[in-house]
Amino acid sequence: MEQSNVEENTKIKVLLADDHQLFREGLKRILNMEEEIEVVGECSDGSQVLEACERYHPQIVLMDINMPGTNGVDATEQLREAMPNIKVIILSIHDDESYVFETLRKGATGYLLKDMEAESLINAIRSVAEGHAFIHPKVTGKLIQQLRRMEYLHETGAIAEDGTMREAGVKFVAGDDNPLTRREAEVLRLMAEGRSNKMINEHLFISEKTVKNHVSSILQKMEVDDRTQAVINAIKLGWVTL
Repeated sequence: MEQSNVEENTKIKVLLADDHQLFREGLKRILNMEEEIEVVGECSDGSQVLEACERYHPQIVLMDINMPGTNGVDATEQLREAMPNIKVIILSIHDDESYVFETLRKGATGYLLKDMEAESLINAIRSVAEGHAFIHPKVTGKLIQQLRRMEYLHETGAIAEDGTMREAGVKFVAGDDNPLTRREAEVLRLMAEGRSNKMINEHLFISEKTVKNHVSSILQKMEVDDRTQAVINAIKLGWVTL
């Protein structure tokens, strides 16, 4: 029996924003080979992104950083403010963690490098479409190192009356939509500092097995697959502030 085609309205609709036409054409061919993905439009200038999204109604924008007119970082911020339901995946040649921090702060949900394999790109698009954050493995380590280096890690603080917890320079903001327990919040804060399970158990004076249980609970409650996604989502949700 022949495999049925994916219904048009269930496809992941993608907009390409890159100033290199040959790159867009190659990317378009790769993505359109996937039954559940459809490239609905493209543009070559960051200033065209909003208009293109209004016209084509994509779910995801694959956004280059270096574009004429409006760069990808500013275009991401504008899109987040105007159409927050559209996800942005940065697709860049830059593996510097400063680019990652800035684009995530402006509203990007993913950060990929242009030299990644096609299969990995497809998986990243699927993951973001399902509501997850996705960071290229090559920049994940640098991201954690940058978290460790941040000046705020050398500061000290306390739990405020408004529920804000800050210790070792990391501020955890508790909200009504936060499903984590106080202990899980502490573990997530230490994860955001780049601490391993062993470092967390030594800091909180609990067993490493208990730490693993807390981490598993955090990942389950946040509906993510790994620690990096948990930290990135916590930053985007405003639970952990840098």
